[in-house]
Amino acid sequence: MLIVLPPSETKRDGGEGAPLDFAALSHPGLTRARRQLVRRVRALARTPDEMMARLKLGPKLAFEVERNRALVTAPTMAAMDRYTGVLYEALDAPSLDPAARAFAAEHVRIHSALFGLLGAGDPIPAYRLSSSTRLDGDSLKATWSAAVSKEFAAHRGELVLDLRSESYVALGPIPPTTPSYFLRVVTTGADGVQRALNHFNKHGKGALVRAIAEHGEDFADIDALHTWARASGHRLSVAPNGELLLEV
Repeated sequence: MLIVLPPSETKRDGGEGAPLDFAALSHPGLTRARRQLVRRVRALARTPDEMMARLKLGPKLAFEVERNRALVTAPTMAAMDRYTGVLYEALDAPSLDPAARAFAAEHVRIHSALFGLLGAGDPIPAYRLSSSTRLDGDSLKATWSAAVSKEFAAHRGELVLDLRSESYVALGPIPPTTPSYFLRVVTTGADGVQRALNHFNKHGKGALVRAIAEHGEDFADIDALHTWARASGHRLSVAPNGELLLEV
């Protein structure tokens, strides 16, 4: 199975890994696009005011420009540790035991605007780029959509849980030939109506991924996932439109 996460705008600084090595990243079919985007982002970082405007950053976040300028020289750390924010705080990858981290490295993907699909254990530097950032040349959608979809197509025999936001889904739709479920976090109000969540949407996703990693089972299909979910207290169901609902 694959679990596909969105990235986070915020990232931990530093790292103890060697500088960026494209050969160390999962999905080598994306290497050419990665190299091109890194060059484009570094070039734009040479004009700090323009990069801040493209990234919609205020003065307090000027350090993000330097991160982008230093993409190929900065230290790296595992992607699952690099990203922060609500989802990644709930996942809390640094505190996972070795077996759970190994499971995450094999089965969790993070869809980065800069690197495309990453394995959770892939070593990456800190950077700033979002799905909506406008760079010179091709759009991020044009860069990633077909290439990332092709990577998903190679996993057509696996269960795929898509926990991305809609903006990242647009940067790499999962082909119909790959059995996938878009996950939405919901709650049921006093009126009995289910409603999607915002803040707790991210927390619920992170907590679910942590629980799956700690359990360590490569679920063959949605029925196997449901069997585990019922036994472990996670309320999962498939909606009429085919989405996977997590009720919190």
